[in-house]
Amino acid sequence: MKRKLRLSLFLVLLVTLLTACNNKTPEAELQDGYYTAQAAEFSHGWKEYITIMVKGGSIVSVEYNAKNASGFIKSWDSNYMQNMLKAQGTYPNEYTRYYAGQLQSGQGKDSIDALTGATSSYNSFQKLSAAVVEQARRGDSSIVIVDAS
Repeated sequence: MKRKLRLSLFLVLLVTLLTACNNKTPEAELQDGYYTAQAAEFSHGWKEYITIMVKGGSIVSVEYNAKNASGFIKSWDSNYMQNMLKAQGTYPNEYTRYYAGQLQSGQGKDSIDALTGATSSYNSFQKLSAAVVEQARRGDSSIVIVDAS
């Protein structure tokens, strides 16, 4: 009888420990797929967006950029790049990669550091990245529209 009681207590303890050690909850895991968040409005002629790809529960790819009304990508605009670099010390192709890299390396859990000269985009990125990570947690691949202003 004592042996059965000990075995039962051991099994209960083991199950409790294994359950407590499992930090992953279904709500916190990222679902595999592609997810996009985009700004609701154009700002200075550009509408920012983030698209992430999740594979194996991890963010494996991040695209952060902006497009104008005709669909032209901001980081491809060499005139804009030259003007912004002179005025701000950075340019879209630099800061979009910088912010995207931080989101990917932090897997949506770590805070993102602002880059001097790209504060407005940093503020938008914070809102867009939070929305796209939440979409990935829910497994909702519809494009989420965010008030990024």
